[in-house]
Amino acid sequence: MNISIENLAKLSNLGIRTINRFFAGEDIKLSTIERLTNLLGLDFAGNEVISLKQLEKQRAKEKAIFMASLVQSTSILEVQDLEKNHLIKSYQRLRKNF
Repeated sequence: MNISIENLAKLSNLGIRTINRFFAGEDIKLSTIERLTNLLGLDFAGNEVISLKQLEKQRAKEKAIFMASLVQSTSILEVQDLEKNHLIKSYQRLRKNF
């Protein structure tokens, strides 16, 4: 999986120093370990829970939904009051890009 420490910190809502401590094998909270392993698609023991391809699809979907929500929240589109169908189409287009 090709993900930077910075992106992992953003996705997990953890600090970069915490992520570095995790990878250095230093003491961290159990909840931190669980959060990071789940984010990486692993169980607590480091076994793959979901395939890398499935994990990448999940990340792309989350990113596309986030981008679609940003587009929808602009003032021009708020006035137009996007229909649900249009939002779904926007999401599908964005998902293909990620």
